[in-house]
Amino acid sequence: VQLQASGGGLVQAGDSLRLSCAASTRTFSRYALGWSRQTPGKEREFVAAISRGGGTTPYADSVKGRFTITRDNDKKMVYLQMSDLKPEDTAVYFCAAKNVIMTVVPTASESYDNWGQGTQVTVSS
Repeated sequence: VQLQASGGGLVQAGDSLRLSCAASTRTFSRYALGWSRQTPGKEREFVAAISRGGGTTPYADSVKGRFTITRDNDKKMVYLQMSDLKPEDTAVYFCAAKNVIMTVVPTASESYDNWGQGTQVTVSS
């Protein structure tokens, strides 16, 4: 599956931003989807994930209550709505996909085997 992330940009602290990720696969509904982020010199950090049907959505503690992940299986899209952004949210954000069984939702970045190209999010204070 190929993934194309978009929607990043430069915002101020407290602002909102929505990231989008388009997938090119006929079996989109078989994939768990996730977002991770990375800053220079650091490992990729899990942010959020969503199960095949959208009913399970684990989040990293650092974004819980501020970020919301959703998916549209008909449009083959996954979204990350980010609110109350903080400077520490500045990173390159990647969407990822993994073909899974039932409601499995990986919460470790290294569990995903399909990645998009990343989109930069910069939050100024």
